[in-house]
Formats: sequence, structure tokens, C-alpha cells
Amino acid sequence: MESDREASRAAARAKPLLRALAGEAVWPPPLWLMRQAGRYLPEYRAVRAQAGDFVALCTTPDLAAEVTLQPVRRFGMDAAILFSDILILPWAMGQPLRFAEGEGPVLDPPVRDAAALAALDTRAAVARAAPVLETVRRVRARLEAEAPGVALIGFAGAPFTVACYMVEGRGGGDFARARELAYRDPAWFGRLIRLLAEATADYLIAQAEAGAEALMLFDSWAGLLPPSQFRRWVIEPAAAVARAVRRRHPEVPLIGFPRLAGPMLAEYAQRVAGLRAVGMDTAMDPRWAAQAVAADLALQGNLDPLALVAGGAAMEAEARAILAAMRGRPFVFNLGHGVVPQTPPEHVAQLVRLVRAG
Repeated sequence: MESDREASRAAARAKPLLRALAGEAVWPPPLWLMRQAGRYLPEYRAVRAQAGDFVALCTTPDLAAEVTLQPVRRFGMDAAILFSDILILPWAMGQPLRFAEGEGPVLDPPVRDAAALAALDTRAAVARAAPVLETVRRVRARLEAEAPGVALIGFAGAPFTVACYMVEGRGGGDFARARELAYRDPAWFGRLIRLLAEATADYLIAQAEAGAEALMLFDSWAGLLPPSQFRRWVIEPAAAVARAVRRRHPEVPLIGFPRLAGPMLAEYAQRVAGLRAVGMDTAMDPRWAAQAVAADLALQGNLDPLALVAGGAAMEAEARAILAAMRGRPFVFNLGHGVVPQTPPEHVAQLVRLVRAG
């Protein structure tokens, strides 16, 4: 048994992503992209058509595992990130979810009062998300057999961002209803955030137990909040999630991504104990982040997804500037947000070649 654990630890040490998340200045840096599995790939579109419904795709392990692995096969990424969606958790808690053509996610009815809050079943969420956990198991097994140097990342949406969707009932806009509710009835909003923090921690722990080797917490709408609200609804819940995950799985590194945090990124990185990396969004100056964030904490990011669409010399110049700013510290090359559908796959291949050259 001990020899098996040591073999597992040795294998993890050989994976560039996990080395960077352990605080090593790996060079060339490990590379993966947010939304690296998606509509820009023809092989993804073929599987998506086979699934029909997007929620069905996320909850059918054979299909979800296949699309998770597609960019690893095509581009040789250093990590596979679980193909799923941040709104699978509220769906698993009992809030109906569908993805409407041309308008994105719809959660109907929205959660806006005590009765709707009481109807959420956090205890059953992990059990209902069992197909997602099975996807994690299948992907991890296939990576170990086919690409042993590639790490598997699990993820969840952070409580504030998920709460925004649950309260609004859909995506888009600036989530004014959710933000106003946080001011007008902070006790109610706080109960929702606490429920989500508990369920998110349980969900991430379950992903780690299914085989995820790193975990990421996406707070896509953190930057909508002023500093006082950011501390209350972004930093404090993220810290609670990180504590719970660390208690159960201290060996699994956690990446935090408070998108559009601006200068609040430094406080987030300092106060969310247990993070091993923080994500920089497109608007972040990596030179500032390199000075503001502790030198033993990995930074991740932050090429503009539209630079990737443009490709060529413009993309190369942007990527080289990021690499120059990050050299000598733990770093994971990524985008500042997700790959967009109009991205030419050959531009992704161009980026991979550039980063690999250091």
C-alpha cells in the first residue's frame, strides 16, 4: 500500500502542472486553456450533436469524457479540465436548468425567497452529480493509460457567481437583481451563499476522491462587486470552501479565479488560505500581479481570447510579453477567460508551439 502511494506521488511530481502548483518555476511553463473543449473544435461539435441537450452532454460520462480528452489529443495540453458546467451544482440541488438556443442558461424558477431557498437539497447534490464524478473517474483512467504526464483538473463555480445565476434565473447582463438583493437582504443572501459554499466544498471533495488531481474555483462575476462586498461574498466564501477541501484533501491543489478582481486579487490570494494558484483575467497586468502575489503562489493566465482568434504575430507578441513577465516564478500559461467559438484550432496549435519553445 505504501509503495502504491509513493508511486502515485512520484507520478504526480512528473506532471508539469502539478509541479507548478507545488511552487516550482517550471520552464517552459505548463499550458492548458479555459474552455479548451468546446465549440471551436469540429470533433466537439460532432459529439454535441450526438448528445442533443447540453445538460445531457455534461451528465453522460462516455460523451463528457470524450470531449474532455479531445484537446489533449489534438494539442498535447498539460492538463485536461473536466467537461461540465458551473451550473450543474444548482441543477443537482434541485433548481431546473436548461440551455436555451441563443440565450444561454435558464434556471427556472429563480431562487429569490425563503421558500425557494428551503427547496434546495444540498445533501442530495453530490449523489445527483454522480454522472459527473463517473466522468472524472473515466478521464483519469484514460489519462493514466494514454497521457501519464497530463493532470486532470476538476472544478466548480464559486458561491457568489453561482448565486448570481440562481437569483437572476439566467445569464447575461450585470446581475443587478442578485447584487441588489445582497444589499437589501444580506441575511437571506448570506444563507444562500453558505448553502452554496457547503455544497461546493462537498462537490469538489467528491471530484478529488473520483480522481481529480487539482481543483479550480471559478468566480466569473467577482469583479462586479465593490471591495466591501467582494470581501464578504467572494473572499470569505472562497476561504470557507478552501478550508473544507484542505481538511479532506490537503494534497490536492486549489486554483482560485476571481475574474475582474483588479487590485483585489492580491487580497484574495493572501486571505484564501490553501490556494496554490490564482488566475489572472484578460485585464490584469501580469507584471503587477507578479509583484502583488506571493512568489511561491503560482499565477495562471492571461492571454486575451481574442488575441488567440487573431493569431499570427499579434498573438505571439502578447504571449511573449506574458511569458517574459512570468519567467522565474511558478506559472501556468492560460487565457484570461475561455476559448471563444470562433477560434481557429490552428491558432491554438500555434500558441502551444510558442509556449513550448519558452
